[in-house]
Amino acid sequence: MNHPKTLRSRARNRRGQAMLEYSLLNWILVVALVIGASVKVNWSEDKQSNVIDLFMEAYQIYYDSFYFVLNLPFP
Repeated sequence: MNHPKTLRSRARNRRGQAMLEYSLLNWILVVALVIGASVKVNWSEDKQSNVIDLFMEAYQIYYDSFYFVLNLPFP
């Protein structure tokens, strides 16, 4: 027979584990963002930028290609 006290303590343990996993995952994501924003990448002789800048440049090219295709003069 389960007592309500044991059920509450089990739920509390599960909730504590979820919070620990959530905080650990957030810490890993923040560290990855800081490292990605601070590490410089040499893609060519004249271009040196960090990973965030490269992703933003790639997204801008992707967005411009959609804009270009939508504005083509073909019916």
